[in-house]
Amino acid sequence: MKFGLVLSGGGARGIAHLGVLKGLLEEGFTFSQIAGTSAGAITGVMLANGYTPDEILRIIETTPLYRHIRPAFTRMGLLRIDRAEAIFRTYLPHDSFEALKIPMHIVATDLTEGCLTVFDTGELVRPMLASCCLPGIFEPYRINKHQYVDGAVLNNMPVEVIEQKVDFIVGVHCNPFVLQKPITSIKGVLERSLILAVRSKTRERLSRCNLLIEPPELSRYDVFDWRRARELFRVGYQYTQSIKPQLIQTLTSAL
Repeated sequence: MKFGLVLSGGGARGIAHLGVLKGLLEEGFTFSQIAGTSAGAITGVMLANGYTPDEILRIIETTPLYRHIRPAFTRMGLLRIDRAEAIFRTYLPHDSFEALKIPMHIVATDLTEGCLTVFDTGELVRPMLASCCLPGIFEPYRINKHQYVDGAVLNNMPVEVIEQKVDFIVGVHCNPFVLQKPITSIKGVLERSLILAVRSKTRERLSRCNLLIEPPELSRYDVFDWRRARELFRVGYQYTQSIKPQLIQTLTSAL
């Protein structure tokens, strides 16, 4: 049986993907196709390149990414992410989809054409960064005269990109919606509104996952909690361990 992996966006919450993946790999899961949006695109690319979840976490904790994100002197965003290309090319020197060990598919929103674009051939690093450009925060990313922003604007769970290529979809979603957390700031209003908008478009795609992993504890974190990387990793890993009987049953059925 061929397993496909779909990874959502979610800002810093996407670090939990790594903990989930560590748990899945320990149980014996292997993936023949990966699709991802935003933070899920970065995680998917690094995994597809051969890095382990622990290695990716160490890269996140030791790489001063903020030094390579600079102010944008335009009206289209507060920050620019293009200088981060150099960082990722350090870890992905081939800069090519074809060089990855697992086929990878990245989605980004094309503002020029008003549609979703799936990148899965050719250069790798720039499409990956384009998928992460949160509108209003990052200036749109230019590739071949097109402007791109975060893939989550149109598709935060790109199941359909690989569902015809595999027999079983494992989806990892890091944006649980819980009403318990009160809204006390403008940032809170913006974040809750964004999650609601994305969630409404994602609900049907979540139902198409044969196995959906969505750690509920992630609702305690926001999309900018980058300094809590190890906590987020732990949340993903511990939740995946807690559903171990379901994982074993899934693998047993696949044999």
